[in-house]
Amino acid sequence: MWRNEISNEQWERLEPLLPPLVGLGRPYLEHRPIISGILWVLRTGAPWRDVPERFGKWTTISSRFRRWTAKGIWQQVWAELQRQADQKGQLDWSMHFVDGTVVRAHQCAAGARGGQQDEALGRSRGGFSTKIHLRAEGHGKPMAFLLSGGERHECKYLQPLLETGAVVRAGRGRPRIRPDRLVGDKGYSDSTVRKYLHSRGIGVTIPRRKDQGDDICFDAAVYKERNKVERLVNRLKSFRRIATRYDKRAVNYQGWLTVVAILLWL
Repeated sequence: MWRNEISNEQWERLEPLLPPLVGLGRPYLEHRPIISGILWVLRTGAPWRDVPERFGKWTTISSRFRRWTAKGIWQQVWAELQRQADQKGQLDWSMHFVDGTVVRAHQCAAGARGGQQDEALGRSRGGFSTKIHLRAEGHGKPMAFLLSGGERHECKYLQPLLETGAVVRAGRGRPRIRPDRLVGDKGYSDSTVRKYLHSRGIGVTIPRRKDQGDDICFDAAVYKERNKVERLVNRLKSFRRIATRYDKRAVNYQGWLTVVAILLWL
């Protein structure tokens, strides 16, 4: 016996969001065993060739993951789950959390054409690595993420991170993207960051560094909620394909992160 990679309840919500089995070309094989094979690789970190035969051919499983990543299908599913949650009032816009975490890159991640910098690979104190810049909503669910080399600073990616992950709302209104308040650690304590947030009407709960003077308006009670994004990082890294980067291409590693985000929203 083995545990199910995806539960029946999760599959009932996920199946309507997937592409139809019959299209213009050759019909798809059944989605569920293929996706179960993808999730098996995601959890174990094993090579594609080691996928158990109960899921089907490893070539079919790997090619479907890469095709759907290239076509943006995973991203569309994630966006739809966020939209559904927002309609039900399950998406908390009152405060969002930001954080960055370094992921060690395996030696097989090196060697992509075009150079490592274009593939979000660099060298930090932890060695050959990638940094995940993450934004979570008020309940600790992932809203958006960006990738960079492991040595890059979080402040450099805060603005594009806040401009990623708009949620389409019911009716004719514009998609929402800005939270009421942003909570981050001292790594985001920079005058340009604070000016950017204030100019867009976003409240700031970021502690100041010692060399920046006293922080009179700092709300310690709100700051304690930041542990939600730290716990989210732990949940992401419980998947072996996230905890260690094996992919040469940043787009494929982004695909794995998006699949994990889908699981967390399911």
